[in-house]
Amino acid sequence: MNGDALKVNFGGFVPLSTVDWPGRAVCTVFFRGCPVRCPYCQNRAILGGTDLREVSEVRSMISSSGFLISGVVFSGGEATAQVEPLAALAAAAHDLGLATGVQTNGVYPAALAYLIENELVDRVALDIKARWERYPNLFGVDLVAEVQQSLELCRSAHLEGRLEEFEVVITLFPGYEGDVQYIASTVGGVDLVLQQGVQGRLAPLTDRELQRVADQIGRRVRIRTRTGGEYWYEGNRDRWFAGER
Repeated sequence: MNGDALKVNFGGFVPLSTVDWPGRAVCTVFFRGCPVRCPYCQNRAILGGTDLREVSEVRSMISSSGFLISGVVFSGGEATAQVEPLAALAAAAHDLGLATGVQTNGVYPAALAYLIENELVDRVALDIKARWERYPNLFGVDLVAEVQQSLELCRSAHLEGRLEEFEVVITLFPGYEGDVQYIASTVGGVDLVLQQGVQGRLAPLTDRELQRVADQIGRRVRIRTRTGGEYWYEGNRDRWFAGER
């Protein structure tokens, strides 16, 4: 694959972010386009349309942030929908001495497998959006098997040491707190993030409400809100281990 000849359907660039990768300052590259239409997506403006850029142009953007950052996050849209330019940019980032992360909804497991097998990704943040039976209505298409495959391959790669960091992100809205226990039991012991969902005029769950959800599942999680930022929450561990909820 000749990276210089490739083009990426470009969605945007943030030269410095301290929120897209906990513990790192990174730049974030957004890829345009996504095969699903989640109603609460915060990046709706780049779900469709075309803005083709040379991979070399985006690589220069990454390079220009190099002295400020230690990593690059590829997001979207859905970055794994464009696996060839994504792989080329991830390789370029590694050449610059930068770690690479991907934020994904998991609908392209073959792309994730390629990145992992070729040691092009150091971190994957996988959105698990709901109970599996709710996915067809949420996505508008039935891609449950693909997301399940992505979960298993990332979890296995992480446990085997082939993927340094892996987390499952649940974007949570009022009324769907009951899905968290189901998802937590599905994903196993990987890092779990409860992320405050924000949509229109719907009042989002507060930090304390998210903490109560974490208490119900009895495990350490990261909580991410607009007001409180991101932090590990362990709750009352003695109560968890005693089997009280």
